[in-house]
Amino acid sequence: MSLDADPPDPPELADADPNEYDDAEVVGETDYKREELAALLEQGAWAEAFEEWAEHTDLDEREFGIVMDLEMLAEFDFFWDAFADRVGYHAPGIPEDWKVKEYHPELDSWATVSEINASLAELGETVSRTLKEGYIDWESEYEAPDDLPDF
Repeated sequence: MSLDADPPDPPELADADPNEYDDAEVVGETDYKREELAALLEQGAWAEAFEEWAEHTDLDEREFGIVMDLEMLAEFDFFWDAFADRVGYHAPGIPEDWKVKEYHPELDSWATVSEINASLAELGETVSRTLKEGYIDWESEYEAPDDLPDF
């Protein structure tokens, strides 16, 4: 399945500690390189990753409309994780109390909520991979200790 949608503007990256997110963990002190990542997203990484994701996502037009109505794509955060030598990310999601709070009038089932949340996590992974593989040319500052075992 694919989604016929133009890439929206990239998110503005937060200035938060990634360890405050439930879906992210960064070990050690690090420079999150958000300014550099924001520039790379603007230079085309976001659009490239969005288009790749849209080709393979299971979201339909109605579900994507909910995402856009709720401005969820603006809630993404990306940050450099030097310890893991990767681009970490926080993907937004619809909370578990969506039905009680009447989060959106077109949200009608747990299946829809689950599909949206899973698809946004996939978008985060696609953007992270696109940045690391095609846009980032810096090396990790982390140096592993000399006494690590060989596997």
